[in-house]
This record gives sequence, C-alpha cells and structure tokens, in this order.
Amino acid sequence: MTFLTLTPGAVTLADLARIWREDLPVRLDPSCRPAMEAAQARIAAAAAGDVAVYGVNTGFGKLASVRIAAEDTETLQRNLILSHCCGVGAPIPTGMARLVMALKLLSLGRGASGVRLELIDLMEDMLARGVTPVIPVQGSVGASGDLAPLAHMAAAMMGEGEAEFEGRAMPAAEALAAAGLAPVTLGAKEGLALINGTQFSTAFALSGLFRAWAAMQAALVTSAMSTDAIMGSTAPLQPEIHALRGHAGQIEAAATMRALLDGSVIRESHREGDARVQDPYCIRCQPQVTGAAMDVLRQAARTLEIEANAATDNPLVLAEADLIVSGGNFHAEPVGFAADMIALAMAEIGAIAQRRIALIVDPVLSHDLPPFLTPAPGLNSGYMIAEVTTAALMSENKHLANPCVTDSTPTSANQEDHVSMAAHGAVRLGRMADNLERILGVELLCAAQGIDFRAPLATSAPLAAVVACLRRDVATLGQDRYLAPDLERAARLIADGEVVASAGVAMPEVGT
Repeated sequence: MTFLTLTPGAVTLADLARIWREDLPVRLDPSCRPAMEAAQARIAAAAAGDVAVYGVNTGFGKLASVRIAAEDTETLQRNLILSHCCGVGAPIPTGMARLVMALKLLSLGRGASGVRLELIDLMEDMLARGVTPVIPVQGSVGASGDLAPLAHMAAAMMGEGEAEFEGRAMPAAEALAAAGLAPVTLGAKEGLALINGTQFSTAFALSGLFRAWAAMQAALVTSAMSTDAIMGSTAPLQPEIHALRGHAGQIEAAATMRALLDGSVIRESHREGDARVQDPYCIRCQPQVTGAAMDVLRQAARTLEIEANAATDNPLVLAEADLIVSGGNFHAEPVGFAADMIALAMAEIGAIAQRRIALIVDPVLSHDLPPFLTPAPGLNSGYMIAEVTTAALMSENKHLANPCVTDSTPTSANQEDHVSMAAHGAVRLGRMADNLERILGVELLCAAQGIDFRAPLATSAPLAAVVACLRRDVATLGQDRYLAPDLERAARLIADGEVVASAGVAMPEVGT
C-alpha cells in the first residue's frame, strides 16, 4: 500500500490535493512523535494535579468552572464526544471524511495537543484499512472548531456512531472489528483535542479551492474559444497592457489566452477591415476578471495551506514555556474568510462566462453566427434554453456567494459569542463548483458550435484539439435533440480536466 508521509507544519497544497484526489492513506513522519509524547506527559501530569486546567480536569464551555475528579477523566471525555454528536443532514462524501481525518492528524502531529500515540496509530490505521466515520454535513458554526462534525469522527474511533467499511455504513464498532481494529478509550483532553479544530471546514474549503482552480483553468480555454467563435479581437491580450497594470493573475491569464489562440486562421481573417472597434467587456476584459479571480484564489490558498498545518485545538501545550494555555486557535475565522473569497471568485468566473454564452447565441452581437447557434432557426431553438440554464446557475452562484463569515451568532450560553460560520462558507463551495462546471460546459458547447460555423476557417491548434475532445462525446448540434445529456457530458469534461489537458498549453498553477 502506498502511503503519503506528512510532516506537520510543512505539508504543501500539492500534498493536500493528492490526499483529496487520490484518496491516499497517510502517516505522520516519525520525527514528530517525541514532541507528541512530551505533550501527552504534560497533560497526564496536569490531569493528576490540583491546578485547574481547562478541558483536562474541568468541564467545557460555560461549564469550565466545574472541577472534575481524576478518576472521572475517561468519563468526562466520553461524555464530551457523545453529547457533541449532534450533527444532522446527509453524510459527507467518504473522500471528504478521509481528508478531515488527515487534517486532524496534521494538527495533532504538531505536538501541542497532548494526545497519546495510540490515537494517532488508530487514525492512521483507519485511513489505511478504509474505515471512515459517517459525518453529517450540518451542525458546525465554526466556533470552538467544528465541534459536531468532529465529534462524529471521534465517536467512530470509540466504537460509537457509524462508520463506512467496504462501501457500506454500519455501526462503528462493527466496522472497526471487520478491519481488525479496536476502539480507543479516550484519556485526559483527548476528546477535546479531537473535536476542537477547523478540520471539517478546512477540508471543504480545500475541496472548493481545488475545484475552483480547475474551473478557472478551463475558463481560460473556453473563453479563448468564445473569442474565436465570435471573431473577437486579440489586441486586448497584448502583454504590454497587462504589464502596465502589474497584477500577476491578469498577466498570466492574458499570456495563457495568447498561447491558446496562437495560429488561429479565424483570428487572422478579420484583422483588416473589421468594422467593430471594440468587443464587449466579457471578451475584452477576460484577463482582468479571470486574473483577479486567480489572485483571490491564491490568497485563499495561502491561508488554507497555513491552516492545514496548524495546531487548532484548545488548550495547547507550549513545550518551551512548559505551560498548558487556553486560547482560541479553534476559531475558524481565517477559513471563513478564505471560503468567502473562493465563493466570490467562482461567482465571477461564472458570471463573465455566462455573458460570453449570451453573446454567442445572440445574432446581433455574435458577428454573423446564426441565432442560438442552430443551422435552421425558428424550426429549431438550438442552444436558446441552454443559455437560460446558465443564467439560472449564475444567479444561484451570486446568491451563494454572499459572505458567510459576517453572519455570526452567539452560542453556548454566550460563552462562544462570536462564531465564524466557516463550515457554512466552505460546504456551499461544492454546490457552487457544480454550477460553475455546468456553466463552463455550456460555454464549451456553444463556443465549439460557433467555431464549427466558421469553417473552412480554422481555429488554433490547441483549440481545435479541445473541439475534437468534445466531439468524441458530443456531436455538433444540427436538428434539435434532447440536450440535457450533452450539458452533463460537457460539464464532466470540464470537471475531469480533459478540456485543459486536451489544449496542451501550460496553465497557471495555484501554488505559484
């Protein structure tokens, strides 16, 4: 079995993307074990001592002033997990639950949480043997971390609740036994260490980031196709224009579009004698809009890479100071901001793509393409309603892009009086990505149809390869046909990266 070895504090976006895409089991680098053992010894000493230490020998939240006897330590942690298993809604995807566990391992591996290595071993073994906690999607406000979702993860480790094994959900104790594993009895602070943290929100935000970046790359391709389909100008792609402004994403977007359109006979055919002076903004300002989205996504990516490597539970063992200190690293505000930024970028990538689609199907603006891209308009409606569908998806994404991080509400008897709503912000990114991929899929269909209508004039070699990729799955639209499957096939080509791969042009990367 192939494992990905993770060094807490040094894991990269590329590592996280591999865990997400390839469903890899992970193990912590053995070098982090001495620090974890030292922190656990400090917690054990506190549990046996007389000084009140939050979550070790006290109650939780508003009940932090209640002292707990040493002999009740295990009961305290067990009760904490069971009482916090209040998640509702559909189970999150298996791959997402595995990413949550991998992120929790990274956080514990920083050596500031004070858990026993027995917990680390069990989590690693569960990932290796395919035992995945069933985690409901709703219940977190991103306050003291993602309490309810992470409690369901921790419960499965205790043999409580449900887990998935070999494709079937079952009682967690049965799943562990079937995989040859035994449940763990939580010791001092261990339940608190498992459920304090931002791993649920961060996992969903990372997934949204990766899908948004892939969609952005595809949008560069489909926007270049749309430019050629409507015989748009490439003058706005001149490198000097973008260098004068200086934004990295804008410069890269323009350079990528130049490479995609290089060699287009369609473009060369109207350099002279074109009565149009300027194209609409959705063509002329593509680098400015898509490039700005790239810059925003990269900023979110930096935040999430830091968060993935962070110790985010409470209290934390500060080894050098020999202290156990209660703080607020569990507050998911950075993740909430990052999720909102990703949402804004996705909404804008989709919004300008939808305007390009509207341009292509409009005979007044498409430079002599037939209405709605059908060879027999009137009898046929062509892509008329496909464009309407993209308007619906664009509008939904605009609503979903409203900020979540500003929607705080007090919880836990006003002890947790400001919360991040990061889970809401991150979970919604999946639906937005679905919508965006479908918008870009329709643009792919329409732009390819427009390029077909320009024959015998040929597009560039990269874009011709993209059209050929599409045509292996979706034929040119002649007479009207049942279109829903075409839209889904095109969206799948976007989501799977086949559109970008077929173009064969170097694409901007999120980590640069």
